[in-house]
Amino acid sequence: MSGIVVVYELEQPAAGPPPGAEGLPRRVHAAPAAPGQSEAVGPRTLCGKDTFAMTRARRTPSGEPGEPWYPDEYTSAVCPDCDAAMET
Repeated sequence: MSGIVVVYELEQPAAGPPPGAEGLPRRVHAAPAAPGQSEAVGPRTLCGKDTFAMTRARRTPSGEPGEPWYPDEYTSAVCPDCDAAMET
């Protein structure tokens, strides 16, 4: 599934994260890759959220039929709108 990048919308503690710490994924989104750069994230997710403050996941969707586009450990955090867009 070329052209799609998985990104995390991270949880931010109320007091702010400690220096160098990364929050847990609050939501897992799919975003188109930036034009001409298969590893760079485009400006918006498939559900329309800004990707500026999101973190790119290490996982790249395989594109194999029946395989999820998101990491299995974050199934409960998948954005339903991005998931629906990936199904079409």
